[in-house]
Amino acid sequence: MHSVLRVTGYASALLIASFAISAAEWEGYERLDREQVIERIKAAPEGARPDLYAKNLSDLDLAGVDFRAANLSAAVLNGAKLARAKLDRCQLNVSFLQNADLAGASLREAVLFSAQVQGSTLKDADLAGARLIGDYRDADFSGATLTNVNGAADMKNQSMGLMRTNMVSATLIEADLSHSDFSRANFSFSDLTRAKLVGTKLYRADFSGAVLAEADLSEADLRDATLIDADLSRANLTNTDLTGAELRGVKGLDSAIKRGTKGLPVE
Repeated sequence: MHSVLRVTGYASALLIASFAISAAEWEGYERLDREQVIERIKAAPEGARPDLYAKNLSDLDLAGVDFRAANLSAAVLNGAKLARAKLDRCQLNVSFLQNADLAGASLREAVLFSAQVQGSTLKDADLAGARLIGDYRDADFSGATLTNVNGAADMKNQSMGLMRTNMVSATLIEADLSHSDFSRANFSFSDLTRAKLVGTKLYRADFSGAVLAEADLSEADLRDATLIDADLSRANLTNTDLTGAELRGVKGLDSAIKRGTKGLPVE
């Protein structure tokens, strides 16, 4: 039986995330239905966070629900339908959102530390100002707003291994990641066609095999980034800093806009 631990900090979050919990085993997680979720939210005192900590909400239809900045840390939302839901300022630390539908949802200033969001749909979702760190492999962020996001690696937990944002093989077509910090994030093999990354911090980020065709990377910080075999066809690299970046096998660099670009190889 898996015990339910209260998240008291980042170290506890990492400890819980390390447990191998299968999708079929959620003993110790109270199961709620849609009506019970709405009742818990309404019952919370004015100005207080509704408490949905470690609740099993998997596969529920919660489309359009206003969660009122609820504490959803360690909650199980795998397969949940959360399209157009309002999750602004919600605590989703160590939450499970695998294969969830979050299309058009609002997660402004939400905190998703050590979240498991593999394979989920976040098309046109609004995550402006959110804290993202966790596993977003194969997630679809097409058209999503990810401006002013803190998606940088957590350098405080080095002794327990690097905690960083993993967007391997994610879809970010026409997503807006401008003025965010995704330092050390892993975007390898992701599709960022026509994405906006204006002024985005991407220090030591990994874009191996990624598609950045027609992406706007103007003013972006890509120092020491890895772009092996990346596609930069017609990308905007105006005033982009590529100092120390690994550009081996990069495609389309000749067609990119390179006014004021730093760190390009000498031709």
